Amino acid sequence: MTLLPVMARYIIGAVLKYTLLVMAVLMILTGLYLFITQQDDIGTGDYQVVDAFFFVALNLPQNAFELLPIGALIGALLGLGNLARSSELIVMRSAGVSVARIAAWVGLAGIILAAGTWVLGEYVAPQLETYGQELKTMKRFQQFARAGTRGAWAKDGDTFISVQQQSAENQFSGIYVFHFDADRHLRSLGRASTAKVGANNEWVLENYTETAFTTDGLKVRREAEEVLNTRLAPEFLGLASVRPSQLTSRDLFAYVSHLKRNGLDSSVFETAFWARIARTASLIIVVMLAVPFSFGSLRTSGAGARMVVGILLGAAFFLLAQLLENGGQVFGLDPIVIAWGPTVLLALTVSIAIARTR
Repeated sequence: MTLLPVMARYIIGAVLKYTLLVMAVLMILTGLYLFITQQDDIGTGDYQVVDAFFFVALNLPQNAFELLPIGALIGALLGLGNLARSSELIVMRSAGVSVARIAAWVGLAGIILAAGTWVLGEYVAPQLETYGQELKTMKRFQQFARAGTRGAWAKDGDTFISVQQQSAENQFSGIYVFHFDADRHLRSLGRASTAKVGANNEWVLENYTETAFTTDGLKVRREAEEVLNTRLAPEFLGLASVRPSQLTSRDLFAYVSHLKRNGLDSSVFETAFWARIARTASLIIVVMLAVPFSFGSLRTSGAGARMVVGILLGAAFFLLAQLLENGGQVFGLDPIVIAWGPTVLLALTVSIAIARTR
């Protein structure tokens, strides 16, 4: 009995070691890709090569948070595969250790990874990603002024624009436009339900209503569409958008409550809230998926074969999760079903595979 804790630590250590190795490789590749995507922006304003490196470094924790489940699966496949290839798992089985107990030890490694993922997703990644985006944008657009967090106030000459939310890359909602004269007197106030940004930063305001303040009184006009020419780029006002990836679970929960209290659609953020929790919990199940492969026909296969299988399984799981998140919102499915569906399906698959392993 005294050997069991030693075996447990040995298996947990193997899974964690190979997971860290895989994540290191993934982060190097991701960092290289992110830096390449910055080449078109380098030289714009004061955004230079050093700033691009800093921006990449600030975004890596968020990428690590998103890639950890795949990295953990590949790491578990490699770690347990090496133990199987050297017959160490067979020796453990001969000592009376069941497959279920080995799977439980692997699950403990998953719990450790899930705890690290939770810390990364709650206290590190969202804050650094937000700061990196703000730093990059302010470097590129120093001629503009901006204020606000849950909604932006941006100044372009004598025009102030307020944006409440960004619903797509170049589409905004809750738009207010304030025009001032040279003496800082308010000339007009306009409101649009949505705005689309086209070429040359031409803003098309939809359902536009404007109130002009003149010496003769107030003049109100309404237009189905109004074109607003401004130098403000969409990514500048995009700092105001409330993106689920940049919110912690606590912020998501608070924002969902705020939307519900005000009678607004909260399905996107509610799905993101449950998906974040499900993604963290799935780490425990993902690493246990490596156990059947370690005892099955793949135990004599090379590291390359296990890695390919891991990538395919991880890709299938996350593609299903993304498909449900996007398609589920279109068809009005419950956010809990959308978020937890792939994880529950994976748990059933792992349970059946481990039960059938001999």
